[in-house]
Amino acid sequence: MRSTSRRWWAAGIALGLLCNAGLVQAASSVLIWPIDPVLEADQQASALWLENRGTETANLQIRVFAWSQNGFDEQYQNQRDVIGSPPVAKIEPGQKQLVRLTRTREVPPGQELAYRIIIDEIPSALQVPAPPEGKNTAAAIRFQMRYSVPLFAYGAGLWSKDDATRQRDPKGAGKPDLSWQKVNVGGRSYIEVRNQGAVHARLTDASFKQGGQTRPLVEGLLGYVLPGASMRWPVPDAVSADQPLQVRVNGAPQLESLAPKR
Repeated sequence: MRSTSRRWWAAGIALGLLCNAGLVQAASSVLIWPIDPVLEADQQASALWLENRGTETANLQIRVFAWSQNGFDEQYQNQRDVIGSPPVAKIEPGQKQLVRLTRTREVPPGQELAYRIIIDEIPSALQVPAPPEGKNTAAAIRFQMRYSVPLFAYGAGLWSKDDATRQRDPKGAGKPDLSWQKVNVGGRSYIEVRNQGAVHARLTDASFKQGGQTRPLVEGLLGYVLPGASMRWPVPDAVSADQPLQVRVNGAPQLESLAPKR
């Protein structure tokens, strides 16, 4: 299967879907929930809801890709282990559509597998305006929104998302195991975060403390680090490599302090 780098997706992904809220509405009219679906070891399927809050019919294509990280880059591959049904949805204004996320094979015990649900809005012929006289037709195509929702599936003996409605063995609670260092690549400074834990790390509200002051890196989402992977993000040159990184991991109430790698 051919992999696709994150640059291929970047222009269209609605990054608002990766924030902390339980429900998200992007600039378009499609509301999607939950924004963090999972497939537990004892679940054959999970649900994703799409709601059209606009005044026009929403035509959507739903695809599920395997998601990995390699060379500090996001990789997406075609797969058939998790199927989204229906693959195409036509949702009238004010209506909802259930998308069933069904696994076709078991995840190996004690493992987490990552996927990305990619939802594309497909403009209908009536929604594409006629080009001005003498202008290229391509210039008149309406902008197409793309939404990206993470999905994690678990093998027996592992879980990561709290759920008060389910009985779990506390010993199966997976945690990220994070370390970081400051690196210089091509004259630019980055923080490089490695995850040696069993489950992903979703990093938000990242900051450093220098001279008694907090220096935020980003507002909201910094990014994900999947198990066994390392990712990089640019930082100002002035950021000290000796100070702890303050970051919220997987939406935890408290910030975590990560000491730099020695």
